[in-house]
Amino acid sequence: METLKEDEEYNWTEVKLPPLKPSPELERETGERRRGRDILIAIDHGANSKHAFDWAIVHLVRLADTIHLVYAVSSMKNQIVYEATQSLMEKLALEADEVAMVETEARIVEGDAGKVICREAERLKPAAVVMGTRGRSLMQSVLQGSVGEYCLHNCKVAPIIIVPGKEAGEASVI
Repeated sequence: METLKEDEEYNWTEVKLPPLKPSPELERETGERRRGRDILIAIDHGANSKHAFDWAIVHLVRLADTIHLVYAVSSMKNQIVYEATQSLMEKLALEADEVAMVETEARIVEGDAGKVICREAERLKPAAVVMGTRGRSLMQSVLQGSVGEYCLHNCKVAPIIIVPGKEAGEASVI
């Protein structure tokens, strides 16, 4: 895969998430509280992506953090994919607010998934980049390539790659 130029333009769309009500007993980002971290979570419509999102919400995210959901598409012209992705992001933002009480921002970016994730990580400078993987063997990922493998070698921020368990329902193997 080729190196990305810093001045290269790319297409993206900010997803407008529904406003969430902050908890009345808890105010975010007051002067007394610490500043939260930015956590980038790469998502798609797969179960492994959802598993990585759930893992990040439970094990990584803290109260004042902001989650940035990123979804890579090959073309921004496909309205069906855009609407399905927007619905997924709204659902995940609501879940993040209910479970971890964190703010969520979402973006759909056009391009190759690995390059998009690394580019967004460069733009946001998050504390971590979380993504799921299919759990293929080393030989399969070397021969076929993998988004997680690309990000592991090319992201300037350390990616956290969540590997699914051997059987459905088994906890992830970290």
